[in-house]
Amino acid sequence: MTFHSGEIAIQTQAGVREEAQRLGHVISSVIKPAAQEFLCTQQLAVASTVDANDRVWTFLLTGQPGFVQVLNKQTVEIDTTPVPSDPLHQNLYSNDAIGLLVIDLTTRRRLRLNGKAEIHQGENIKIQIQQAFFNCPKYIQVRHLEKGITESLVQPETFTTDTLSDANQLWIAQADTFFIASSHPESGADASHRGGFPGFVQVLNSKKIVFPDYTGNNMFQTFGNLVVNPNAGLLFIDFEGGHTLQLAGKAKVIWDAERLSNFAGAQRLVEFNIEQVLETKNATCLRWRFGEYSPANPG
Repeated sequence: MTFHSGEIAIQTQAGVREEAQRLGHVISSVIKPAAQEFLCTQQLAVASTVDANDRVWTFLLTGQPGFVQVLNKQTVEIDTTPVPSDPLHQNLYSNDAIGLLVIDLTTRRRLRLNGKAEIHQGENIKIQIQQAFFNCPKYIQVRHLEKGITESLVQPETFTTDTLSDANQLWIAQADTFFIASSHPESGADASHRGGFPGFVQVLNSKKIVFPDYTGNNMFQTFGNLVVNPNAGLLFIDFEGGHTLQLAGKAKVIWDAERLSNFAGAQRLVEFNIEQVLETKNATCLRWRFGEYSPANPG
């Protein structure tokens, strides 16, 4: 596995370059049997794409078990109905890079699939895989998918602004989970998970938030991308209500020890400047019930 210059720069600054080189072998260019078996039962994924203005977005994708179908060792197809106002498909027409994180909140398992996408049969998304690998279960809060939820008759409704409302700010301040999308001009798009106790994301004002980065796998795909390209996207999910909050903006990695001291367990911080906000009511008919916090969350 060859890391790009941004990943190498972050690994070096964090003092984990040798460890990252040892771990690089976990990244495969094929979907191995364990990953194929995992995908057969999953109903939740997060996608990362880039729009025509180079903004990076994170999208919630849900469906029936196995809606991410393995066609062969290097190809998957996503069978999901997009929200009409969601720019996911539009983005892929202008830039085929996609990052996909398939996550099981009950078992804390997560699989990353990065590659090139094309729209297939009208709405389905076919992805040629370039990277496939499991991540560790750290910082994932257990949530249980509620049974008996049927297709909602309420149509999704999206509101677009360039600042966070008071309600948005409260949502973020109480969140224990979000997802981050990043992109590299050659290596493509990537989607990743972030978790912690409620309050680990701090709202500075209606245009800016800050959050900590805890000890992870030391490969730094997200942070490596941000060093090269600060455009990023965040996704917050209302797991009980089925609503989503998508933020597009620019991210800055902060190493300042004084600022780090305000966040328990933080190795670095990310300051995120918001450029656009998409709030979607009834983004999915699925609902999740909270189980327990991750034992890895810093106190």
